[in-house]
Amino acid sequence: MTTTDSGAQVLNDLRPLHRDLRHAIPDVYKGFGELSKAAFADGALDRKTKELIAFAIGVVEGCDGCIASHGQAAVKAGATTQEAAEAIGVTFLMHGGPATIHGARAYEVFREFAGEAPAATEEG
Repeated sequence: MTTTDSGAQVLNDLRPLHRDLRHAIPDVYKGFGELSKAAFADGALDRKTKELIAFAIGVVEGCDGCIASHGQAAVKAGATTQEAAEAIGVTFLMHGGPATIHGARAYEVFREFAGEAPAATEEG
């Protein structure tokens, strides 16, 4: 993800690529969809928590599509901006410097989906 890509733009750019691949391997996508449905079902952890975990993994992996998709889903599941920030904070511990870059971008994407204006630009 570049600093100019919005989360919505990332998802829009990926949509036709997924559509084409889904047509080529529909059973694989169906299986992945079922796995996703089972993984995000409420259990001892609620969907919001699971989406924040997936969002944080997206930061660690540097996956722009994961950050956008799970950031949007976490917002829809009721996650707050502070919860997203704290999940990103854990990625700093687990992944170091690269997480500070992807984490900052992920925070911007989360705030976009939460309908919050970006913070004023500050040095450092």
